[in-house]
Amino acid sequence: MNVRLTDYRGARPTWCPGCGHFAVLGCLQQATYQLGLPPELVVVVAGIGCSGKIVQYYGGYGVHSLHGRTIPVATGIQIANPGLTVIAAGGDGDGYGIGLNHWVQAMRRNVDITYLVMDNHIYSLTTGQYSPTSRKGFVSKTTPKGSAEMHLRPLEIALTARASFVAQGFSGDVKQLTKIIKAAIEHKGFSHVNIFSPCVTFNRLNTYEWFKERIISLDAQDYSPDDRLQALAKVMEADGVLTGIIFQEERPLFHNELPGVQDQPLTKSPLELARDQFQQLAAEFLS
Repeated sequence: MNVRLTDYRGARPTWCPGCGHFAVLGCLQQATYQLGLPPELVVVVAGIGCSGKIVQYYGGYGVHSLHGRTIPVATGIQIANPGLTVIAAGGDGDGYGIGLNHWVQAMRRNVDITYLVMDNHIYSLTTGQYSPTSRKGFVSKTTPKGSAEMHLRPLEIALTARASFVAQGFSGDVKQLTKIIKAAIEHKGFSHVNIFSPCVTFNRLNTYEWFKERIISLDAQDYSPDDRLQALAKVMEADGVLTGIIFQEERPLFHNELPGVQDQPLTKSPLELARDQFQQLAAEFLS
């Protein structure tokens, strides 16, 4: 099947002009196009927030799930049909706040999904409250005197929770971000991609310029992402502002570890029981 880039376009985006999410959407479309993935075999699952609108703007299948429940829905889809490319998408509030536990469990299980987190350090759709990744002292509607909390460090959590692919990108560098998303989709296992995606309306601190002054790109370094401890040390040394592929390893896939789950849709799995299977079940439950 020959696919065109326009095949990956859905409704016209209505994000605020300049929002970093435009670049995330464009890079996702470009990555799936370059990989030649038919749109009908791609499912994007999103939660609540500005980031959740990405399911409307992408040209494949989409599921707009509940707040913080992106990962469980994506996991169910992936297990039911391992032949699909499943992309989970959300924001720092959706993923690292109410959805944090689901995220950690999926990483340790190594569910075969790609998780794109659009991290703008604020809750934007609800008009500007501090989020789990807002830095200490951040002034917002809910923290008018500055946040008293230390910010959550997603890369450190991903590495210690045994994610098999960990990367970070920036909406201001679409070439690198496209490469990262493409590699994340190609990776077999849970791919966690944190993306600095500035909110131009409600976050006047963590702007494009703020990130550009601080980001350290691994692409310009002699770095190999195959050592988890080295990756963790690198992330901590750079205070979490690294971009690039930080860690990658091969691990057994979760759905292949489950008894009875095959690498095909459940709808194509045989419903009949072999005679010996029937007799075994009858002996177990009817004796």
